[in-house]
Order: sequence, then C-alpha cells, then structure tokens
Amino acid sequence: MSFVESLKCKECGEIYPKEPIHVCEICFGPLEVVYNYEKIKSVLTKEKILSRKKNIWRYAELLPIDEAPTLGTQVGYTPLVKADNLAKALGVKELYVKNDAVCYPTLSFKDRVVSVALSKAKEFGFDTTGCASTGNLANSVSSISASGNLKSFIFIPYDLEPSKIMNTSVYGANVIAINGTYDDVNRLCSEIAGEYGWAFVNINMRPYYSEGSKSYAYEIMEQLGWKTPKHIVSPMASGSLLTKIWKAIKEFELLEFIEPSDTKVYGAQATGCSPISTALKNGWEIYKPVKPDTIAKSLAIGTPADGFYAMSVMKESGGWAEDVSDQEIIDAIKLLAETEGIYTETAGGVTLGVAKKLIEQNKIPKDESIVVCITGNGLKTQDAVESSISKPHTIEADIKEFQELYKKLEN
Repeated sequence: MSFVESLKCKECGEIYPKEPIHVCEICFGPLEVVYNYEKIKSVLTKEKILSRKKNIWRYAELLPIDEAPTLGTQVGYTPLVKADNLAKALGVKELYVKNDAVCYPTLSFKDRVVSVALSKAKEFGFDTTGCASTGNLANSVSSISASGNLKSFIFIPYDLEPSKIMNTSVYGANVIAINGTYDDVNRLCSEIAGEYGWAFVNINMRPYYSEGSKSYAYEIMEQLGWKTPKHIVSPMASGSLLTKIWKAIKEFELLEFIEPSDTKVYGAQATGCSPISTALKNGWEIYKPVKPDTIAKSLAIGTPADGFYAMSVMKESGGWAEDVSDQEIIDAIKLLAETEGIYTETAGGVTLGVAKKLIEQNKIPKDESIVVCITGNGLKTQDAVESSISKPHTIEADIKEFQELYKKLEN
C-alpha cells in the first residue's frame, strides 16, 4: 500500500506526480514528498513498529516507497549511547550520542538515505546510479549499488581524503574526480543527470533520498522511550539532515507517538565552511556562498541546498548554530574517543565541538537532555588526527626496560 500522494514544491506549493524530479518548473523551488498521514495513522502503531526488524524499514509507511524495499534492508537502528563519561567531561547532566559511525554497510548515516533513494530508483526502473559527493555518500552509493547489481558513477572533488576514495573504488564504481569544489561537482552532475537519465541520488532522486534521514530521528525518539530530547545538535553540510530531524519529530507528534515536543535543534559547521551558521548568527535572511577551507571535507558544501530551510528550523525550534576551527574539531574527535571509545570522522568532531561551545556559551543548559549526532566513522579521516596522536613507546623485549618506561609514564 502506498502512502505517498505526490511531490510538492516547498516554495509555491505546486503539486507534481511521483517521478524522478526535484525542481519546480514554475519557481525552481525544491520538491518534497507529500504523505497521506490519515491513512498512515490508520495502520501504523508503536506496537507494529516494535514488532518489526530493527532497521530503517520498521518505519516504512513514513518512507517514500510504494513497494517492498529492495536495497539496504539491514541499514539503520544504530546505538543511542548514554554518554556518561562525556557528560561529566562537559559538565552536563544527561547526554546521548546517536552513533551512526557504526551504520551498516559503510559506517555513515548516508547508508540510510541511499537505501531509500536506490530502492525508489529500482521502482522507477533505473539500472545506473550516480552522485556528487564529499565522501560518505560516494561510499554508500557505490556499496549499495553493487549489492543491487546497479552500475554507478561517482563524482567527487579531486582533493577528497584518500581513504574515502579507496572506500568508494573498492566496490567497482566508476569514480571521477573533478578539479574543483563540491559545488563544481554538483553542477556538472546536474548536467549529466539530464543528459544520460541516470538516478543521481542527490539530484533527480533528491526528494526521496532526503526522506531517509528521518529514520535517524525516529530511532532517537523510539530509543528514548517515545520522547524527544530537549536539545539535538546536528552537523550541517547541505542542511538536509537537520531539516529532516525536525520533520520526523513533527510526524511523530502528528501520529501521537510522542507528546508535543519542545525540542530545540542546533546546527554545527566548520569555521572554514560555515555559510549557514554565519548567516544565522548575523541575522541574515539568506546565507552567502563560500569557498570551503576545512579538514571537515564531508561538510564542505559552500552553497548548501537546504541552508535556508535549516535556518528556518533552528529559528522555529528556538535553537542556534555555531562553528568550530580545525583544531577544535581535532580536540573534539579525541575527546569523544577518550571518554566514550567512539572514533568519529571530522564531521563528528564538528558536531561535538559545537555542542561543547554551545554548552560553554550557556545556549544549551547543563541540566537538560542533549543528543549529539555522530554521522560517520573516524577510520575514513585518519589523516586529520594523525599528527595529534601520540606515537607508540618502543622498547626491547626486556622487563627492566618496561619497568623504566612505566615509572616515566606514572610520573
């Protein structure tokens, strides 16, 4: 049974059929999926969700597919870690880490959105996929395409981290590096999608792709016992994840799965690429595009597609945005690893670094529940922290040498 009625322009409200399109022909605004919530409410209950397998498809009625999912059937339901050690280090009462650094199969939350986009692409009859990516999306599209016997063409900035390039190429994808920024890559991909008619997950499939992010927030609310935290800190690249966290909360309210929420949503960016946070902090109505210069390459989008909508969510919820330097990113990566044993990539360092800054600024109270969104694994960005990590102590296989070393370490 399908619960998706149409696509709708977020700007002018024009209605479109369920097709692989993403831009309004009238005002060029982005298209969004429209659901029949009354129909969903009549069939979906908390008990039904709890009876299903622990993956994103336990919320299938709230995801934009018309048939049974065909790809990413084991994706999602990652741990919500009660981070008591980290909470103590930050001086707060109740802190959780939503850990998509262990998401199957490619260790990032992008596996959620790609599973939805490519299951929908299969419904549409596509046999070739593609994406413009700063890394994690490339990994996920190439992996999940391979599992579904789909050909894939992956377009990336030329200076992406080597580990992310390897983690894309290993699946047999056609990887093309572009001499330019992510925004240059994205513009080229828009042309290629129109020319070749492929399923580009973050272009012509974007309305369906972005809906997959909602599963991240559904899980948080379910894992907290069908309630929301007071504060959620999310990384921002395009700004899509933050907006879909908010949409998920509103959907659970509408379905009466949770009580009306007073959650505040906060956005995190790197100082070297912070168009959204800069605009919000300065009171601008719209952001100004920037040229990225940060170690957090997975967030290095200078012209964020959902930037305006992310700003709107933060204003509506009463949240805020901040940004952190490269050194603050590294410090936060190490802090999370040393307190909770979770190794996050640079995007996670941005999110935790911003959470720490907002707590210190008293924008997030220390006595209320906080969720920090960790969206990718540190094994993908090892170069960023390599020079900041201590090297092994080397000794001979001699107990006396160890005893001498141990005395130095204890002092």
